Amino acid sequence: MTDLKVTLIRSVAHRLPNQKKVVKALGLGRVSSTVVLPDNAATRGALMKIAHLISVEEIKK
Repeated sequence: MTDLKVTLIRSVAHRLPNQKKVVKALGLGRVSSTVVLPDNAATRGALMKIAHLISVEEIKK
């Protein structure tokens, strides 16, 4: 199983309210904040909504 390392690389200021909610729900706060999330369909769907704001790396366990 793999995990995803997600880093916020752009600010959520002046973004759509739905995009701000997704960023907060994923646990990202400020620019350059990073979280490790499980690789599943729900996570991938959320990441696709904010793909222009983040960078994603796969982490092998």
